[in-house]
Amino acid sequence: MLKSIAALLLILNSATVYGQFAEFSLDKKVHKFDHVEAGEQLECTFEITNTGDIPLILTSYDVACACTKAEYSKEPIAPGASTIVTVSFDTTGKIGWQYRSVTLMANTKKPIELEIRVKVVG
Repeated sequence: MLKSIAALLLILNSATVYGQFAEFSLDKKVHKFDHVEAGEQLECTFEITNTGDIPLILTSYDVACACTKAEYSKEPIAPGASTIVTVSFDTTGKIGWQYRSVTLMANTKKPIELEIRVKVVG
């Protein structure tokens, strides 16, 4: 019974119940690569810092093309702490300017938007 009451209090005091959202800052929103040859595998990192008072939790990501992927920690990021998101892009079959966005879903007011840009030459 006591455990049930403690669990209920924890839920009632959670940030979700009060509509709180995590806050963050980015070291950059856009990463621009130098020109590359088609077929290269590219990778860059973005640093996300939790600037709020509750843990920042990255839950999933969305991209428009399977050629773009994101890797990130599944662990909550404590207030004041930072984490690295690694974005990779496969340029195979691509020519010309490429713009790829990565939308990170998190417990923030709106998704976290990242972008990479590169000119792929033949």
